[in-house]
Amino acid sequence: MTKTNLVLSSILLTAASIASLAGCTSKAPPVTLNVSAAASLTNVLKDINNLYTQSNSNVTITPNFASSGTLQQQIEQGAPADVFISAASTQMDNLQKENLILPETRGNLLTNMLVLIVPSDSTLNLASFSDLTSDSVRKIAIGDPKSVPCGTYAVQAFTELGITAALQPKEVLGSDVTQVLNYVQTGNVDAGIVYSTDALTSNKVKVVGNAPADINAKVVYPVAVVKASKSPDAAKNYVNFLFGSQAKAVFEKYGFTVLGK
Repeated sequence: MTKTNLVLSSILLTAASIASLAGCTSKAPPVTLNVSAAASLTNVLKDINNLYTQSNSNVTITPNFASSGTLQQQIEQGAPADVFISAASTQMDNLQKENLILPETRGNLLTNMLVLIVPSDSTLNLASFSDLTSDSVRKIAIGDPKSVPCGTYAVQAFTELGITAALQPKEVLGSDVTQVLNYVQTGNVDAGIVYSTDALTSNKVKVVGNAPADINAKVVYPVAVVKASKSPDAAKNYVNFLFGSQAKAVFEKYGFTVLGK
């Protein structure tokens, strides 16, 4: 065999080896991630999840949106969950104490603001939380403070302002912040307490006041991988993506402030 033929044979063998290796390379196995997230994240996470699956085509994300307290109970009862994003530290703290999350994956992801909203056509001229004591205000929607962080923060604000007793007879409790928003935008209540990001999603409400600064400073969204996850590596990759620049741009578009991990 001539030298030229030897070179050609070597090239052909190399090409065949590469082709063989390529044929043996399998695609990433399909993964389903169950993401349990606070109701106030419904709209923004839909966009972020679509963005994530564009570059992770083997991953299917199944979101579960509800109040943080409800999600905590579901995880405690063994409901499928790979990632938990709470609207307050309390629910995440509880799961960590129960050894139900991977603590090394936990991080504070976002902050938000508590605001007072009224229907866009309201003529009550409310300008602050304290104005809710007015006789003209008959019904105020807040999240159920037993399970909805936004409702817990609202009650804390009422206590700080010394208006709790005056407002309790007027309170209409929602199962999550989305329901509170709906009560206000349909005119079923005179006012409601939601996050500023929720108010931005509706042209049927307007913001007329903010919670005290020290209350808003408490609003934080922690995230962690659930210990019982069947796909912990994929879940960790998803959590890392939430802290990345692509997700940050989407969060900020919806009015959230992104924190460092």
